[in-house]
Amino acid sequence: MEFNFAWACASVVGVVFIFAGIQKLLAGVEWLVQAKQLRPPLIAQPFVPIVPYIELVMGGLLIAGVQELPARFASMLLLGSFTALLVTRLAAGERPPCACFSFRSTRPISWSNVTRNAGLLALLVASIV
Repeated sequence: MEFNFAWACASVVGVVFIFAGIQKLLAGVEWLVQAKQLRPPLIAQPFVPIVPYIELVMGGLLIAGVQELPARFASMLLLGSFTALLVTRLAAGERPPCACFSFRSTRPISWSNVTRNAGLLALLVASIV
């Protein structure tokens, strides 16, 4: 069996998505309250309650290698939108709690969250090229 670097990179992101989705579902309404404190753009607000399900589906697709390129590009879009929201809030001087993995983390958002997301995005880019 040959090592598949692209799949390995995508799978790391897939595991992170699945972990994050499960944690959010376990948190229930508490996560939703915290996520709304990040003040997502109006166009994204209807999707906030289904973010955990989107993360679970995307994580599963990345790990299973189903629809590889569409799943990887969609994951980049999802992660990129999360990152853009963080950068927007940080640039405005706002530091609400990060709803990234669950309500359990009450630490305010920081540039380390952006750096983590950039690393995950880099893995997705590496899985495509």
